[in-house]
Amino acid sequence: MPISVGEPLLAVAGLRSGYGKIAVLHGIDLAIAAGEVVALLGPNGAGKTTLLRAISGLLPVNGGTVRFGGADMAGADPRTAARAGLVHVIEGHRVFTQISVTDNLLLAGYDLPRRERMARIEEALEYFPEIAAKRADKGGALSGGQQQMLAVAQGLVQRPKLLMLDEPSAGLSPVLVDRVLGVVRELRSKGTAVLLVEQLIEKALAVSDRVYAMAQGQVVLEAGAQEADLPHRLERAYFGQDVPTALHG
Repeated sequence: MPISVGEPLLAVAGLRSGYGKIAVLHGIDLAIAAGEVVALLGPNGAGKTTLLRAISGLLPVNGGTVRFGGADMAGADPRTAARAGLVHVIEGHRVFTQISVTDNLLLAGYDLPRRERMARIEEALEYFPEIAAKRADKGGALSGGQQQMLAVAQGLVQRPKLLMLDEPSAGLSPVLVDRVLGVVRELRSKGTAVLLVEQLIEKALAVSDRVYAMAQGQVVLEAGAQEADLPHRLERAYFGQDVPTALHG
């Protein structure tokens, strides 16, 4: 989906951020249109998670701008970002293990009227029949893959305009990876934008419209997800043309 017509849903320009005095991001430019799926790729330590955290308000913006839906989001906290429709599903299984699946989802929509919350919970569970069948079970009784699905469902309860997923396939079996990435495809078909950080490059590209690649805190490549010879171009962008690496899995 082109981003040149009108203002993009998310527009990041010259973004600098990091942890205390440790600078990680060195002037990131990135844009996502409404309803577009963008893959964010790069080797470990490239700054991908830091970028998501800075966009969602978990880390301070030390320079540059973050605009979402035309509004300035630099300095906004995660709650403000989520209310605007910018929802970040953090890497790892961030679920409450001692309460039920339903209660986990109720907490995700805590600031909504109860009737609205229940409607959104049912809406989110439609994507994940595996956990819908376990709605009365405690979060800790779910498998790791099911907990990851629950974490994504928590994000969907907030009915995001942009859902940022940080390595949703981490630790999942191939079948569950396909289920989670299938949800990304469904979200796109319904007009929800997704920013997807993923190590499984071929699978990420298969559900994406465009791709940004990062290395050492900078964007080193921007391309259409289906452009010819993209895996080889990614290798060159990450490591230089003479470094062979298996980026095709």
